[in-house]
Amino acid sequence: MIKNPLKSRAHLLASALLGSLLLMGMQAAQAQTVMLDRVVAIVDDDLVLESELNNRTLTVVERLQAQYGQLPPQEVLQRQILEQLVVERVQLQLAKRYDIDPGEAEVDQAIQRIMQSNGITLAELEADLRREGMSLDALRKQIKTDLTINQLQQGVVNSRIRVTDQEIDNFLASTDGKFATSPDYRLGHILIAVSGGADPDMVSASEKEAQDIYQQLQSGADFSQMAISHSNDQSALQGGDIGWRKLAQLPELFSRQLVDLPVGGVSKPFRSGAGFHIIKNMEQRGGGEQLVEQTKARHILVKTSEIMDDQQARNKLLALRTRIENGEDFATLARENSEDTGSMLSGGDLGWAMPGMFVPIFEETMANSSIGQISEPFKSQFGWHILQVQERRSEDMSNQMKRNQAANLIRSRRFDEEFQMWLTQIREEAYVEVKI
Repeated sequence: MIKNPLKSRAHLLASALLGSLLLMGMQAAQAQTVMLDRVVAIVDDDLVLESELNNRTLTVVERLQAQYGQLPPQEVLQRQILEQLVVERVQLQLAKRYDIDPGEAEVDQAIQRIMQSNGITLAELEADLRREGMSLDALRKQIKTDLTINQLQQGVVNSRIRVTDQEIDNFLASTDGKFATSPDYRLGHILIAVSGGADPDMVSASEKEAQDIYQQLQSGADFSQMAISHSNDQSALQGGDIGWRKLAQLPELFSRQLVDLPVGGVSKPFRSGAGFHIIKNMEQRGGGEQLVEQTKARHILVKTSEIMDDQQARNKLLALRTRIENGEDFATLARENSEDTGSMLSGGDLGWAMPGMFVPIFEETMANSSIGQISEPFKSQFGWHILQVQERRSEDMSNQMKRNQAANLIRSRRFDEEFQMWLTQIREEAYVEVKI
């Protein structure tokens, strides 16, 4: 029973006031905590915070301890990690200028690859992340950062590397080049072993077994099953699959058999000191004729703008398509109307193109168009198009593919050196102010 209502009301007001003061104190403390997350570096228009440095340091320390046990001094490690964060910031700002922004689909694919390589489900991945004090959202953010930086590096650094025709010729003429550009074979192998001290009857029995296996294979028997059942080679339980090899990596006995062995072909049994061998050319990469279907097409491009929306652009192309079908010249209309500066002067002619040269929607429309047909208007990232396929041909591109392969190998060898030079350059050009 309340004896003094005024005193009780005063007590309640005092309690409420105390609660408010406590709440304000907590908010002030939280504000103070945020303020303590100080700036440790200014990088152009961006900042590196102390919390980021601490989190990265913790991650690196855990990894180094697991791998090496002994760590460098704390100040050395922190300086290296801060420099890593600074260079990341410089690259991310460059990526923004180049409009490099990996989409969510690319992040999804990266997460799928992580799950597949580790043989885990999404739920298991999230559980693993929680155990490491990380969330799926944080992982997605890190993956997007990594993809952004990787795309920047690949695009910019490769564009700085120039490979001349003379360099390609010299590489292809070298022993190293001949090996690198020679065909690869994925081989199946069956061995019927014969010991060094085997008598003629045992050798004859082994040869007969090998000949019987060969005849069964010629009649349609499965090579993998025959290898599992009969082969004495270590690859028997893999169905005789010994993987990809170049001729120079194979015993001379094997390479001689492969010279005229087509893909899917099986050799007759041949003898070595180990016994009787049968090999199968399961797959082959490179070498021989490389036929590629090429398409000759022309197009008209209409771009959208503030005064030309999607519907207006599509309607304009529909009208042009009708005029062409009624007998007007495609090339003339392309010169008068197309906004593709690279092809308009040549009447929209794109020349002979190999698969993969254009964006997917353009490739798809081109592949589904018959020769002479004017496509319906379709939209790409560049605007609205109509196209006409003029010709198709199959061209032997084996020599060009070999030269492309050589150029890529030369480029990949130079990448690391060029990358370090580029990284040093962009770091020197950036404004960096370290606060610790």
